Amino acid sequence: MTSEITLFVNPTAGRGRGAHAAQPAASALRDAGFSVRTVLGQDADDALRRARDAVEGGTGALIAVGGDGMASLALQAVAGTRTPLGVIAVGTGNDFARTLGLPVRDPAAAGRLAAEALKGGRIMDVDLGRVGEKWFGTVLASGFDSRVNDRGNRMRWPSGRFKYDLAMIAELASFRPVAYRITLDGDVHEVEATLVAVGNGTSYGGGMRICADARTDDGLFDITVVGDCSRTTLIKVFPKVYRGTHLSHPKVSVHRAAKVELAAAGVTGYADGEPLGALPLTAVCVPGAVRVLGPRVLGPRI
Repeated sequence: MTSEITLFVNPTAGRGRGAHAAQPAASALRDAGFSVRTVLGQDADDALRRARDAVEGGTGALIAVGGDGMASLALQAVAGTRTPLGVIAVGTGNDFARTLGLPVRDPAAAGRLAAEALKGGRIMDVDLGRVGEKWFGTVLASGFDSRVNDRGNRMRWPSGRFKYDLAMIAELASFRPVAYRITLDGDVHEVEATLVAVGNGTSYGGGMRICADARTDDGLFDITVVGDCSRTTLIKVFPKVYRGTHLSHPKVSVHRAAKVELAAAGVTGYADGEPLGALPLTAVCVPGAVRVLGPRVLGPRI
Protein backbone atom coordinates (compact mmCIF):
# COMPACT_ATOMS: atom_id res chain seq x y z
CA MET A 1 0.00 0.00 0.00
CA THR A 2 1.34 3.42 -0.95
CA SER A 3 1.92 5.92 1.84
CA GLU A 4 0.15 8.68 -0.12
CA ILE A 5 -3.40 9.29 1.09
CA THR A 6 -6.02 11.39 -0.69
CA LEU A 7 -8.31 13.71 1.26
CA PHE A 8 -11.49 14.22 -0.75
CA VAL A 9 -12.87 17.48 0.63
CA ASN A 10 -16.19 19.29 0.43
CA PRO A 11 -15.28 22.75 1.79
CA THR A 12 -18.94 23.79 2.17
CA ALA A 13 -20.10 20.77 4.22
CA GLY A 14 -21.72 21.56 7.57
CA ARG A 15 -21.77 25.33 6.91
CA GLY A 16 -18.05 25.43 6.21
CA ARG A 17 -16.90 22.75 8.67
CA GLY A 18 -15.52 20.69 5.79
CA ALA A 19 -12.72 23.14 5.02
CA HIS A 20 -11.70 23.41 8.69
CA ALA A 21 -12.00 19.66 9.28
CA ALA A 22 -9.48 18.81 6.58
CA GLN A 23 -6.64 20.38 8.59
CA PRO A 24 -6.76 18.24 11.79
CA ALA A 25 -7.53 15.14 9.74
CA ALA A 26 -4.51 15.77 7.52
CA SER A 27 -2.33 16.47 10.57
CA ALA A 28 -3.31 13.15 12.16
CA LEU A 29 -2.42 11.28 8.99
CA ARG A 30 0.89 13.11 8.53
CA ASP A 31 1.81 12.49 12.17
CA ALA A 32 1.35 8.78 11.42
CA GLY A 33 3.83 9.01 8.55
CA PHE A 34 1.50 9.33 5.58
CA SER A 35 1.82 11.78 2.71
CA VAL A 36 -1.47 13.62 2.23
CA ARG A 37 -2.84 15.09 -0.98
CA THR A 38 -6.07 17.11 -1.05
CA VAL A 39 -8.61 16.83 -3.85
CA LEU A 40 -11.28 19.48 -4.41
CA GLY A 41 -13.67 19.87 -7.31
CA GLN A 42 -15.33 22.80 -9.03
CA ASP A 43 -18.60 20.84 -8.89
CA ALA A 44 -19.75 17.29 -8.11
CA ASP A 45 -18.85 15.91 -11.54
CA ASP A 46 -15.38 17.45 -11.46
CA ALA A 47 -14.81 16.25 -7.88
CA LEU A 48 -15.83 12.70 -8.78
CA ARG A 49 -13.53 12.70 -11.82
CA ARG A 50 -10.61 13.81 -9.64
CA ALA A 51 -11.42 11.17 -7.00
CA ARG A 52 -11.53 8.44 -9.64
CA ASP A 53 -8.21 9.66 -11.01
CA ALA A 54 -6.69 9.33 -7.51
CA VAL A 55 -8.05 5.79 -7.14
CA GLU A 56 -6.81 4.77 -10.58
CA GLY A 57 -3.46 6.37 -9.74
CA GLY A 58 -3.02 3.99 -6.80
CA THR A 59 -3.70 6.19 -3.77
CA GLY A 60 -3.43 4.29 -0.48
CA ALA A 61 -6.89 5.43 0.61
CA LEU A 62 -9.59 7.92 -0.34
CA ILE A 63 -10.80 9.79 2.73
CA ALA A 64 -14.02 11.78 2.33
CA VAL A 65 -14.23 14.98 4.39
CA GLY A 66 -17.77 16.31 4.58
CA GLY A 67 -21.27 14.96 5.00
CA ASP A 68 -23.26 12.11 3.52
CA GLY A 69 -23.22 13.75 0.09
CA MET A 70 -19.43 13.66 0.03
CA ALA A 71 -19.33 10.11 1.38
CA SER A 72 -21.79 9.10 -1.35
CA LEU A 73 -19.65 10.75 -4.02
CA ALA A 74 -16.59 8.95 -2.68
CA LEU A 75 -18.43 5.63 -2.84
CA GLN A 76 -18.90 6.11 -6.59
CA ALA A 77 -15.10 6.29 -6.91
CA VAL A 78 -14.05 3.39 -4.64
CA ALA A 79 -16.89 0.83 -4.81
CA GLY A 80 -15.74 -2.35 -6.46
CA THR A 81 -12.04 -1.44 -6.11
CA ARG A 82 -9.44 -2.42 -3.52
CA THR A 83 -8.92 1.22 -2.45
CA PRO A 84 -10.15 1.69 1.12
CA LEU A 85 -12.50 4.52 2.09
CA GLY A 86 -12.15 6.68 5.17
CA VAL A 87 -14.80 9.10 6.41
CA ILE A 88 -14.25 12.37 8.27
CA ALA A 89 -17.90 13.10 9.05
CA VAL A 90 -18.53 16.83 9.52
CA GLY A 91 -21.76 17.38 7.59
CA THR A 92 -25.34 17.88 8.70
CA GLY A 93 -26.50 14.25 8.72
CA ASN A 94 -23.42 11.99 8.82
CA ASP A 95 -25.55 8.86 8.67
CA PHE A 96 -23.01 6.70 6.84
CA ALA A 97 -20.48 7.34 9.61
CA ARG A 98 -23.14 6.68 12.27
CA THR A 99 -23.99 3.35 10.67
CA LEU A 100 -20.34 2.32 10.72
CA GLY A 101 -19.69 3.54 14.25
CA LEU A 102 -17.17 6.17 13.11
CA PRO A 103 -16.56 9.49 14.90
CA VAL A 104 -18.99 12.29 14.02
CA ARG A 105 -17.92 15.96 13.98
CA ASP A 106 -14.56 15.13 15.52
CA PRO A 107 -12.15 15.35 12.57
CA ALA A 108 -8.99 14.85 14.64
CA ALA A 109 -10.35 11.62 16.17
CA ALA A 110 -11.60 10.43 12.78
CA GLY A 111 -8.21 11.18 11.23
CA ARG A 112 -6.39 9.27 13.96
CA LEU A 113 -8.75 6.31 13.57
CA ALA A 114 -8.15 6.26 9.80
CA ALA A 115 -4.38 6.36 10.33
CA GLU A 116 -4.50 3.58 12.92
CA ALA A 117 -6.67 1.47 10.63
CA LEU A 118 -4.21 1.90 7.76
CA LYS A 119 -1.23 1.09 9.99
CA GLY A 120 -2.89 -1.91 11.59
CA GLY A 121 -4.72 -3.26 8.57
CA ARG A 122 -8.07 -2.70 10.27
CA ILE A 123 -10.07 -2.57 7.07
CA MET A 124 -13.48 -4.16 6.68
CA ASP A 125 -15.42 -5.07 3.56
CA VAL A 126 -18.97 -3.73 3.91
CA ASP A 127 -22.09 -4.02 1.78
CA LEU A 128 -23.50 -1.32 -0.46
CA GLY A 129 -26.76 -0.87 -2.27
CA ARG A 130 -26.82 -0.28 -6.01
CA VAL A 131 -29.51 1.21 -8.23
CA GLY A 132 -28.37 1.02 -11.84
CA GLU A 133 -24.83 2.47 -11.77
CA LYS A 134 -25.42 4.42 -8.53
CA TRP A 135 -24.06 3.08 -5.23
CA PHE A 136 -25.50 3.97 -1.82
CA GLY A 137 -24.41 3.27 1.73
CA THR A 138 -27.34 4.23 3.93
CA VAL A 139 -31.03 4.27 2.96
CA LEU A 140 -33.11 4.44 -0.19
CA ALA A 141 -36.14 6.53 0.78
CA SER A 142 -39.47 6.62 -1.01
CA GLY A 143 -42.90 8.00 -0.16
CA PHE A 144 -43.53 10.55 2.57
CA ASP A 145 -39.84 10.86 3.46
CA SER A 146 -38.76 11.42 -0.14
CA ARG A 147 -41.49 14.04 -0.58
CA VAL A 148 -40.10 15.85 2.46
CA ASN A 149 -36.65 15.63 0.88
CA ASP A 150 -38.04 17.00 -2.39
CA ARG A 151 -39.65 19.97 -0.66
CA GLY A 152 -36.68 20.61 1.63
CA ASN A 153 -34.29 20.72 -1.32
CA ARG A 154 -36.44 23.40 -2.95
CA MET A 155 -36.42 25.58 0.17
CA ARG A 156 -33.79 28.33 0.30
CA TRP A 157 -34.50 29.13 3.94
CA PRO A 158 -33.86 28.06 6.65
CA SER A 159 -30.65 26.03 6.36
CA GLY A 160 -29.65 22.72 7.94
CA ARG A 161 -32.01 20.12 9.40
CA PHE A 162 -34.62 22.70 10.44
CA LYS A 163 -35.79 23.24 6.86
CA TYR A 164 -36.62 19.52 6.61
CA ASP A 165 -38.66 19.76 9.81
CA LEU A 166 -40.63 22.59 8.20
CA ALA A 167 -40.92 20.61 4.97
CA MET A 168 -42.35 17.68 6.93
CA ILE A 169 -45.02 19.89 8.50
CA ALA A 170 -45.94 21.24 5.06
CA GLU A 171 -46.15 17.75 3.54
CA LEU A 172 -48.33 16.45 6.37
CA ALA A 173 -51.08 18.81 5.30
CA SER A 174 -51.55 17.13 1.93
CA PHE A 175 -50.06 13.66 2.23
CA ARG A 176 -52.02 10.51 1.43
CA PRO A 177 -50.76 6.88 1.47
CA VAL A 178 -49.53 5.59 -1.86
CA ALA A 179 -50.27 2.31 -3.67
CA TYR A 180 -46.98 0.37 -3.87
CA ARG A 181 -45.95 -2.77 -5.66
CA ILE A 182 -42.95 -4.11 -3.70
CA THR A 183 -41.03 -7.11 -4.99
CA LEU A 184 -38.65 -8.70 -2.47
CA ASP A 185 -36.39 -11.33 -4.03
CA GLY A 186 -39.20 -12.12 -6.45
CA ASP A 187 -42.00 -12.14 -3.83
CA VAL A 188 -44.61 -9.51 -4.77
CA HIS A 189 -46.48 -7.37 -2.20
CA GLU A 190 -49.14 -4.82 -3.16
CA VAL A 191 -49.76 -2.43 -0.28
CA GLU A 192 -50.96 1.04 0.63
CA ALA A 193 -47.99 2.63 2.35
CA THR A 194 -46.91 5.94 3.80
CA LEU A 195 -43.28 5.20 3.00
CA VAL A 196 -40.94 2.38 2.07
CA ALA A 197 -37.30 2.65 3.17
CA VAL A 198 -34.65 0.25 1.89
CA GLY A 199 -31.78 0.21 4.37
CA ASN A 200 -28.24 -0.91 3.78
CA GLY A 201 -27.47 1.35 6.75
CA THR A 202 -29.58 2.16 9.77
CA SER A 203 -30.45 5.82 9.48
CA TYR A 204 -31.07 8.91 7.39
CA GLY A 205 -31.81 12.55 8.08
CA GLY A 206 -29.15 12.91 10.77
CA GLY A 207 -29.95 9.96 13.01
CA MET A 208 -33.52 8.93 12.15
CA ARG A 209 -33.12 5.17 12.63
CA ILE A 210 -35.73 4.17 10.08
CA CYS A 211 -34.01 0.78 9.48
CA ALA A 212 -32.66 0.44 13.01
CA ASP A 213 -31.59 -3.22 12.76
CA ALA A 214 -29.94 -3.02 9.32
CA ARG A 215 -26.41 -4.38 9.00
CA THR A 216 -23.68 -3.72 6.48
CA ASP A 217 -22.21 -7.22 6.62
CA ASP A 218 -25.09 -9.62 5.92
CA GLY A 219 -25.71 -9.18 2.18
CA LEU A 220 -29.30 -8.10 2.82
CA PHE A 221 -31.33 -4.91 2.96
CA ASP A 222 -33.71 -4.19 5.82
CA ILE A 223 -36.91 -2.87 4.24
CA THR A 224 -39.13 -0.81 6.55
CA VAL A 225 -42.71 -0.38 5.35
CA VAL A 226 -44.88 2.16 7.14
CA GLY A 227 -48.47 1.29 6.25
CA ASP A 228 -51.51 3.43 5.52
CA CYS A 229 -51.14 5.77 8.49
CA SER A 230 -53.38 8.70 9.19
CA ARG A 231 -51.66 12.03 9.73
CA THR A 232 -52.38 11.74 13.46
CA THR A 233 -50.73 8.32 13.66
CA LEU A 234 -47.75 9.50 11.63
CA ILE A 235 -47.21 12.46 13.97
CA LYS A 236 -47.27 10.07 16.97
CA VAL A 237 -44.95 7.51 15.38
CA PHE A 238 -42.43 9.91 13.86
CA PRO A 239 -40.55 10.88 17.07
CA LYS A 240 -39.92 7.19 17.77
CA VAL A 241 -37.80 6.95 14.62
CA TYR A 242 -34.88 8.65 16.38
CA ARG A 243 -34.71 5.76 18.86
CA GLY A 244 -35.67 3.02 16.41
CA THR A 245 -38.67 2.06 18.56
CA HIS A 246 -41.13 2.69 15.72
CA LEU A 247 -40.41 -0.81 14.41
CA SER A 248 -42.78 -2.34 16.98
CA HIS A 249 -45.76 -0.22 15.87
CA PRO A 250 -48.57 -2.28 14.26
CA LYS A 251 -48.49 -0.10 11.15
CA VAL A 252 -44.78 -0.85 10.60
CA SER A 253 -43.37 -4.03 9.09
CA VAL A 254 -39.77 -5.02 8.40
CA HIS A 255 -38.58 -7.37 5.67
CA ARG A 256 -35.16 -8.55 4.50
CA ALA A 257 -34.12 -9.14 0.92
CA ALA A 258 -31.10 -8.86 -1.36
CA LYS A 259 -33.06 -7.40 -4.29
CA VAL A 260 -35.91 -4.91 -3.94
CA GLU A 261 -38.10 -3.56 -6.72
CA LEU A 262 -40.29 -0.55 -5.87
CA ALA A 263 -43.10 0.75 -8.05
CA ALA A 264 -45.48 3.60 -7.16
CA ALA A 265 -46.94 6.48 -9.14
CA GLY A 266 -45.63 9.99 -8.53
CA VAL A 267 -42.88 8.99 -6.07
CA THR A 268 -39.20 9.96 -6.29
CA GLY A 269 -36.52 7.76 -4.78
CA TYR A 270 -33.64 9.23 -2.76
CA ALA A 271 -30.53 7.38 -1.60
CA ASP A 272 -27.93 8.86 0.76
CA GLY A 273 -30.01 12.04 0.52
CA GLU A 274 -29.46 12.32 -3.25
CA PRO A 275 -32.27 11.97 -5.85
CA LEU A 276 -32.25 8.76 -7.87
CA GLY A 277 -35.30 9.47 -10.01
CA ALA A 278 -38.93 8.43 -10.19
CA LEU A 279 -40.09 4.96 -9.25
CA PRO A 280 -40.02 2.19 -10.46
CA LEU A 281 -36.50 1.50 -9.17
CA THR A 282 -34.62 -1.71 -8.46
CA ALA A 283 -32.04 -1.87 -5.66
CA VAL A 284 -29.54 -4.70 -5.23
CA CYS A 285 -27.46 -5.32 -2.10
CA VAL A 286 -23.86 -6.03 -3.13
CA PRO A 287 -21.91 -7.84 -0.38
CA GLY A 288 -18.47 -6.48 0.48
CA ALA A 289 -18.64 -3.80 -2.20
CA VAL A 290 -16.37 -1.32 -0.43
CA ARG A 291 -13.42 -1.49 1.96
CA VAL A 292 -13.81 0.89 4.92
CA LEU A 293 -11.20 2.11 7.40
CA GLY A 294 -11.88 1.36 11.04
CA PRO A 295 -15.61 0.54 11.24
CA ARG A 296 -17.03 -1.18 14.28
CA VAL A 297 -17.22 -4.97 14.16
CA LEU A 298 -20.82 -6.16 14.33
CA GLY A 299 -21.79 -9.16 16.41
CA PRO A 300 -24.22 -11.87 15.34
CA ARG A 301 -27.77 -10.83 14.53
CA ILE A 302 -30.14 -11.76 17.34
